[in-house]
Amino acid sequence: MDEEPERTKRWEGGYERTWEILKEDESGSLKATIEDILFKAKRKRVFEHHGQVRLGMMRHLYVVVDGSRTMEDQDLKPNRLTCTLKLLEYFVEEYFDQNPISQIGIIVTKSKRAEKLTELSGNPRKHITSLKKAVDMTCHGEPSLYNSLNMAMQTLKHMPGHTSREVLIIFSSLTTCDPSNIYDLIKTLKTAKIRVSVIGLSAEVRVCTVLARETGGTYHVILDESHYKELLTHHVSPPPASSSSECSLIRMGFPQHTVASLSDQDAKPSFSMAKNLETVSDDVFIVLIPFYKLQMKKMGLKCNGFCLTLVSAPHLARSYHHLFPLDAFQEVSLEEHNGERFCYGCQGELKDQHVYHCTVCQNVFCVDCDVFVHDSLHCCPGCIHNIPTPSGI
Repeated sequence: MDEEPERTKRWEGGYERTWEILKEDESGSLKATIEDILFKAKRKRVFEHHGQVRLGMMRHLYVVVDGSRTMEDQDLKPNRLTCTLKLLEYFVEEYFDQNPISQIGIIVTKSKRAEKLTELSGNPRKHITSLKKAVDMTCHGEPSLYNSLNMAMQTLKHMPGHTSREVLIIFSSLTTCDPSNIYDLIKTLKTAKIRVSVIGLSAEVRVCTVLARETGGTYHVILDESHYKELLTHHVSPPPASSSSECSLIRMGFPQHTVASLSDQDAKPSFSMAKNLETVSDDVFIVLIPFYKLQMKKMGLKCNGFCLTLVSAPHLARSYHHLFPLDAFQEVSLEEHNGERFCYGCQGELKDQHVYHCTVCQNVFCVDCDVFVHDSLHCCPGCIHNIPTPSGI
């Protein structure tokens, strides 16, 4: 036994031995190693989204939240349910910030049943309000993957072919109570081109592994709360569009924000999408359609009468970057850099070990501006500044 070479156990595979990573410098300080770890964490998301990969602009995503009794466990503080709902509020805000013309729906599964917390909608306030109210929800029984996926599929299968159909499952339990064979449902989901991803809060479950693999999704199990937030953030960016996805022109309506009164009788007929006319305030959106004026209270809705998706021009502009993502900047050591010693973005002095060059405009950025440009701005400030201004402006 002593002669056999030392082998890494299977359960140790991929485990990061932090005691081997930490190394002291000449003065005995660990500061340099810690700064290097933080630096790699900042750059991780930039490398993940590198490359010209066509992403979907319009997404339809159902988030399935496990509401079983295991959500009362306190390994996440104060418990799994409260921590999950709080992180989902952050996720919804980030999702609509990066995908303003997409939609989200929330499903809760407990007591072997599934119920919709919110319908598919492009209104983030509606989802966040429902998530805040769900904090007082009672967790009991077992979840049902089959019922949750079947409920999501009944809506997603009717979505247009040019949009992405996705389901994200927050799964806490180690069991699922299903009324039928879930593997048959997985085949149906694959046929309907519905991508299912799972974030596990306990341990790896075999059925979730098969579900994610067969539908083209991802499956991860969290390590702690910060890792939990990181996994959710990974789903903010749209997945790569499949080669079989349809391409079609989409008719959209661009509302004008105006002040209108119900007592104002217009010569042309108009109608309101509100269920109760008395609840319509003076602040409405008017969509100009031949012979009609459609009054809407929220953006991102769809007019059933004219089949128009209502968006604004800034929404389309923020979604455009998914089609042509910004290339990663070239990393250069600060010692090898011979140009400006100030970041083009924040005008701060370059103090990190590495700086980042835009391959087009050749301007240099610090690591924080590099992450901000790729995660939030999605366009190089130097390239925009070099675009010639039309005469007369």
